[in-house]
Amino acid sequence: MKLAEKNAISGYSKYNPEAKRRKKINPLNEIYPALPKEKYDIIYADPPWDYGGKMQYDKSSMKDFNVGFEKNVFISAANFKYPTLTLEELKELNIISISADDCILFMWTTGPQFENSIELGKAWGFEYKTVAFVWDKQIHNPRHYTLSQTEFVLAFKKGRFPSPRGARNIRQLLSIRRSEHSEKPEQVIDGITRMFPQQKKIELFARKNFIGWDNWGLEIPDKKFEITSLQDRTQNIQISFNID
Repeated sequence: MKLAEKNAISGYSKYNPEAKRRKKINPLNEIYPALPKEKYDIIYADPPWDYGGKMQYDKSSMKDFNVGFEKNVFISAANFKYPTLTLEELKELNIISISADDCILFMWTTGPQFENSIELGKAWGFEYKTVAFVWDKQIHNPRHYTLSQTEFVLAFKKGRFPSPRGARNIRQLLSIRRSEHSEKPEQVIDGITRMFPQQKKIELFARKNFIGWDNWGLEIPDKKFEITSLQDRTQNIQISFNID
C-alpha cells in the first residue's frame, strides 16, 4: 500500500463495517416485552442508553502508534453488547403503570447521560432526589475532559417514602473493579434490598434473576441468584443517604 493511501485511512473508516456487523438488533417486533400488570414499591433500572453509535478506541487508533493500521484497532461500543434505546424510546415505556403510589426509582447513568436520566425519571412520573450510589470502577477510559472512571445510580421518588424502612447505613461510594461491559456490581442491588427488605421490587433491563425481585428485559436467565450472601462482602459500603 502506498504511503498516501495509508495516510488516508482512519481507524473509524477501516473498522466501520465491522462496527455495523457487530451492532446488536432488538429481535422483537416491539421495543421490549410487555410490562408486568403489578405495582412495585421499588424500581431498579439500568437503561440501555444510546450513544449514537459512538465507539471507544485506545492507542491502536492513533496513526503514529499504529502506522497504516496494520494491527487491529481496539473498538468498543454499547450497541455491540445489547440493543440500545434513545431517550425518546425510553420515555415511551409506561413505567408509571407499574409504580405504586409511594415508590422509589433507582436508575443507573453515566456522566454524558446525566441530564437525560433526570428527564427520563420525570417522564416516568418521578421527582429527582439525589445520587444514591457512586461506583468507582477502578479502570478508566480517556475522555475530552477528565478520565471517565465512575458511574452513578440516581434516586427518584414518587409520593411518599416507602415504609417500613430497612437498613439506614448503606454506603454511597463503592470502589469495585469493573468486569464485563455494562455489568454492574451486585453490591448495589444488595444494598437496595437491605434498605427495602419488605417492599415489592422489580429490576428493569435485567440480566440476572435475583431472589426476592421480579425482573423485566431481554436477557433474563432462568437461574435464580441469591444476593443475601453479599452482606458479608459489603462491610465497606455503609454510609446512609437521605432522599426524603
